[in-house]
Amino acid sequence: MTKAIPDSNNSMQKVAIIGASGYAGAELVGLLGNHAQAEIVHLVVSENSSSEGKLFSDLHGRFQGVCDLPLQAFSSTWFDQYAKDLDVVFFATPHDFSADWAQAFVDSGVKVFDLSGGFRLKDASDYPKYYGFEHANTDALAKAQYGLAEWQHDDIANTNLVAVPGCYPTASLLCLKPLTVNNLHLENSLIVVNGISGVSGAGRSASLATNFNEVSLKPYNILQHRHQPEISQEANAQVIFNPHLAPYKRGLLATVTLQLKAEVTERQVQQAFEEAYNDKPLVRIVNSWPEIGNVAHTPFADVHWKFDEEKQVVVVSCAIDNLLKGAASQAVQCFNISLDFPSEYSLINTH
Repeated sequence: MTKAIPDSNNSMQKVAIIGASGYAGAELVGLLGNHAQAEIVHLVVSENSSSEGKLFSDLHGRFQGVCDLPLQAFSSTWFDQYAKDLDVVFFATPHDFSADWAQAFVDSGVKVFDLSGGFRLKDASDYPKYYGFEHANTDALAKAQYGLAEWQHDDIANTNLVAVPGCYPTASLLCLKPLTVNNLHLENSLIVVNGISGVSGAGRSASLATNFNEVSLKPYNILQHRHQPEISQEANAQVIFNPHLAPYKRGLLATVTLQLKAEVTERQVQQAFEEAYNDKPLVRIVNSWPEIGNVAHTPFADVHWKFDEEKQVVVVSCAIDNLLKGAASQAVQCFNISLDFPSEYSLINTH
């Protein structure tokens, strides 16, 4: 049962979105523009962006007459002029940008919701290998909290710097955590995560490798993808992650296969998922294998599992919209939690 919206004396939150020209940034504009507690005051792009000075609606035509704010270029001058007047900033930026600038916003009293990978991995030594830069802001990294909304409510509520999970990890962890948190999995056994995503997961910048007309269904970055350590870290179990790119626009499916302990029963598996998600309206336990078409353009995650008691193997699948539950709408869930609202507030019509 969905809890009621708490009485709140919160004033309207003044919000900036940095990286507003991209796909995730555009989704944030749409979601926050309909949020009763958010006032978007700045839409920001990188300092050398060709989009500087254009109206947001010139780039994303569906927002004409809805959000016609100009796109401002980020700089230290912009920060000095505007940061002090903000309550919240959302980063939909390159990973190293957020790593460099998040602490400066926090020091100015601004809550940061970072949709990049700048703070997802807790070990600073992982960043050169998986993200290609040295993390210079290790104090901020130590204080940042991972923001898987259904699982880390208190961490999110009590921090000023939230690392919003990646799209693949979101779907994968929604499958894994009911099992690993309850220690139902066989320790040190093989856990395999197969993921498939549409081309929007690669971002808005043009690339031949992600051009819709060039893409076939194919695996990529096997055994070296940056989301593998993120999934392992948050599941508290080592996984093998096999990502695949497919020729469609949006949506993501993760299928996890893992071995359970010999004494674990199907009833225990069912109970683990029910206890995890019965009071989480954005995660739907569905009666058949999830389909991307049922979650595209929504904030929902659809989860289904099947257990082979003879082999003690469980297979779990989760479908999400990579730009929403895998990015923007989960960031809004974290924003809601920080305001002491239900995480689904403004995302579904339940109130």
